[in-house]
Amino acid sequence: MWRAVAGTILVIVLFFAGQPPAKVAIIVGGLMLLTRRVRSERVYAQIDWSLLLMGAGLFIIVAGAERSLLSGEVIAAAGRLQLDRLPVLSALTAILSNVISNVPAVIVLRSFVYSLHDPERAWLTVAVASTLAGNLTVIGSISNLIVVQRAAASGVAIGLWEYCRVGVPLTLLTLAIGTFWLSI
Repeated sequence: MWRAVAGTILVIVLFFAGQPPAKVAIIVGGLMLLTRRVRSERVYAQIDWSLLLMGAGLFIIVAGAERSLLSGEVIAAAGRLQLDRLPVLSALTAILSNVISNVPAVIVLRSFVYSLHDPERAWLTVAVASTLAGNLTVIGSISNLIVVQRAAASGVAIGLWEYCRVGVPLTLLTLAIGTFWLSI
């Protein structure tokens, strides 16, 4: 526990010192791995390899689709959707997040966000909408799949409709609140 606390403090200090987040994560993460007391075999036994492979495959498919499908015409057509309007961007992000999952949706949307009138506010909208939209359906976020899979392994079945009964109203409410909050 003390190593984790020390690592967290080091991360905070390095962030405030102006170090790039990726560099801080690699350095502190590497230090945490080098000073661990748990044997590698125990760590590897806990990894859900099929879920890891699915996530990697998802990013490969999204990268391929981004390169082959996001032509100049598609980007221009998306520009006509009035993505500068936060409710429109929020809705598109939520829909896309539940079609290809929330993290790949952000990767796809980056091509559009940089060309918007206020990219900073657009990024905040994409961040809020993709995070909250991940709660809409089981496939909205890989973490949902992990929870459903772990629950099934413990004998608790969570079906799509059972999940959506809670996920849909919760997501619509939180998306509306988040979009309103960013609009003011």
